[in-house]
Amino acid sequence: MFHKHYETLRIKMIVMTLGFSLIPLLALGVTIYYQFNNTFQNKITESLRTLAQNRKSSIELFFDERISQLNTIAQTHSFERLKEESFLTKVFNVMQSRSKSFIDLGVIDSDGNHLAYVGPYSEKLKSVNYAHEDWFQAVQSTGVYVSDVFLGFRKVPHFIIAVTSVENNRVWILRATINSAIIDEIVSGAQIGKRGDAFIINRKNILQTTPRFAGNLLESPNSPDFSSSRGTTIELMSFKGEESLYGAIPISNPQWVLVIREDPQEEMALLSGAYYTEALILGFGVILVILGTVFTTRLMTRRLIEAQKDKAKSEDLMIQSSKMAALGKMAAGIAHEINNPLQIIGDQAGWMKDLLESEDIKKSENFEEFDQCINKIERQVNRSREITHRLLRFGRRMETTQEMVDINHLLAETITFLENEAHFRDIQIQTEYDELLPKVSTDPNQLQQVFLNIIDNAIDAVGQSGQLRIRTSTDLKDPKELVVQISDNGPGISKEALSKIFDPFFTTKRADEGTGLGLSISYGIVEKLGGHIEVESVEGKGTTFYVRIPNV
Repeated sequence: MFHKHYETLRIKMIVMTLGFSLIPLLALGVTIYYQFNNTFQNKITESLRTLAQNRKSSIELFFDERISQLNTIAQTHSFERLKEESFLTKVFNVMQSRSKSFIDLGVIDSDGNHLAYVGPYSEKLKSVNYAHEDWFQAVQSTGVYVSDVFLGFRKVPHFIIAVTSVENNRVWILRATINSAIIDEIVSGAQIGKRGDAFIINRKNILQTTPRFAGNLLESPNSPDFSSSRGTTIELMSFKGEESLYGAIPISNPQWVLVIREDPQEEMALLSGAYYTEALILGFGVILVILGTVFTTRLMTRRLIEAQKDKAKSEDLMIQSSKMAALGKMAAGIAHEINNPLQIIGDQAGWMKDLLESEDIKKSENFEEFDQCINKIERQVNRSREITHRLLRFGRRMETTQEMVDINHLLAETITFLENEAHFRDIQIQTEYDELLPKVSTDPNQLQQVFLNIIDNAIDAVGQSGQLRIRTSTDLKDPKELVVQISDNGPGISKEALSKIFDPFFTTKRADEGTGLGLSISYGIVEKLGGHIEVESVEGKGTTFYVRIPNV
């Protein structure tokens, strides 16, 4: 029950300490996780926004430069010169030397007739009339027109830039087909990761560039419809059960929309290292807190148990000392009471002996028997007197004193209290006293109580027909200590019990034979007197106690 109480206390302390330690730690870890996660998601979103804006700027710049280049040619060269294919070829070659942006170049009059053409589709396009084409109507009304991707007369996907010029009240058109590979290259630069995609759609949600995964050119993309976007859109969307991060931004000329798709899992995978590090640090912190808590509470509990044991020892020692003091007073009272009848018996025995000497009783046939009886009475009276004298000395020693004590003499006197029981059990007590052993300043009464407890325990351990050996000496390693060695050839003490024999209330005897306080009190007494007790035991061979007393 004693240890169970402290075990319960230890568990409560661990639970409370871990609660107050781990909850804030875990809360901090979760907070850092979500804050970092949100920050990184915002960073991904802003990165996608920046990427979309950069791609848009590159595409618009490309078209602005091409439009400006065509306007410059239309304004600086006359219609008559440009409709000459030889001159138009020279102009086209100059344009291509600076940039490979154009595939062909053509001059068209106000009626839609293709007057001059330079490019790979000369046979198909030279005699074509564009008067009924959508782009022809559009460029005449706006002056500058960038088309969507279409097949046209060449039956190949392409898009054009057309600009108008007015010369001598005559309107004519300079038209160029753009190398779509350049636009594809600009757009593909936004395809990030293994599953990232980027493409351009027109306002009818038709693909103007070839995506990686979203479908085919001139088809509707396999993605949400962003064709009506009027501003930059960054949104996490689910399409056909697959969640992706989309960015959409409109392009002013032509009227297109750039769409960028990113896989959020790929982007967030970059955080795995940070999450792993945080989890490692958090896990290490949790383990450290748990180990520290368990170690600290175990240490605190052990200290509490030791303090409780010390308190119990002190209380038990006080109780035992009080009992011994009461026993001493009682023994002294009994000795005084017994001494009176013993005195009378002794006096009467002496008078009877005098009578035997003075009368003619010597002539009696029973004279020798009378004389033997009287001598026996006198011997037993003297023996009883010696016992009462020891009781009186024992009683006087109950008061705590500090005096010079002969350890050998004190042991010899202690043995007399137990020699009858040892003799009755056929136990031999052998003594080996160091004759040169110095006297020590100590409390003889308390020290005798220690010897009584240990020798009495040794007699109980041997049981019947055994041997006790008591030896005194000066410690060879430390001359400032005297050693009293008390050995028996009893059954010995188990290793498990050996570590507990000085604990209060621990005993290997039956409940009606011992209280478990003797060795605990003895240990406390010797510690109080400045010494210490050691014990060695081998099961089946016996036990030896070493009482070390300071020689000061």
